[in-house]
Amino acid sequence: MPKITWTDAEDIAIALCDKFPDQDPLKVRFTDLHTWVTDLEGFADDPAKSNEAKLEAIQMAWYEEWKDNQ
Repeated sequence: MPKITWTDAEDIAIALCDKFPDQDPLKVRFTDLHTWVTDLEGFADDPAKSNEAKLEAIQMAWYEEWKDNQ
């Protein structure tokens, strides 16, 4: 499995959708999102390199994936 980094919003979104299929991404706090991303299998980036813009990009990509599966 390729390593996932903060810039891989689409890959992270797919992984989160698989792991939390019933979770509305828009109701997830960024602090929880940060933890969930860093806990994903294959995540190999520095947790401190996260920022609000990266988390928002992940959240929006996850929302699009989640919406398509509803």
